[in-house]
Amino acid sequence: MIQFLAVAAAYLLGSVDFGVIVARSQGVDIYSVGSGNPGTSNVMRVLGKKFAAIVLLGDGAKGALAAALGALLVDPSFGYVTLLAAVVGHAFPVWHRFKGGKSVAAAIGGIIYLAPVVGVALTVVWVAMLLVTKTASIGSLTVLVLMVPLLALFGRRGSDLVWAGLISVFVIVSHRSNIVSLLSGSERKVVS
Repeated sequence: MIQFLAVAAAYLLGSVDFGVIVARSQGVDIYSVGSGNPGTSNVMRVLGKKFAAIVLLGDGAKGALAAALGALLVDPSFGYVTLLAAVVGHAFPVWHRFKGGKSVAAAIGGIIYLAPVVGVALTVVWVAMLLVTKTASIGSLTVLVLMVPLLALFGRRGSDLVWAGLISVFVIVSHRSNIVSLLSGSERKVVS
């Protein structure tokens, strides 16, 4: 019962979309501007770096909180299960008609809690890729591909890697339109 409640709570937590909340606080419907995605990248394009940073931190914090929920209520490995629930909640938020973001910040936030060295390394790689390419999706896809190998390198085994793999695959699949745009050369830059 506690496992079910932890997963449900993590999904509901993941459904809190900071991109929508922050944009609404500025009188903007984030779904109707830019790419229409309620993620950090679109908020940066529409509202600027300050508001994008708030969204990034909020979405990362909810991933960390969801991971902590499972890790503390059940066991450390269950933190990956509740993190997956939050990632799904972010992509399909019950509070926002199941139209959410791509869950990168939530996923990395949870990994920062569960495996701090790996989470920080992924964050550094994402930031570096963003600075070099000016394209958030390239950084996002890079860290999602690196996540499971880095977790294995730093000692995670078994179900931790399986759940982390499911998180990576889920978030990569959510980037399918970005992948098509990258291949065609039409992917949007975050900043010019």
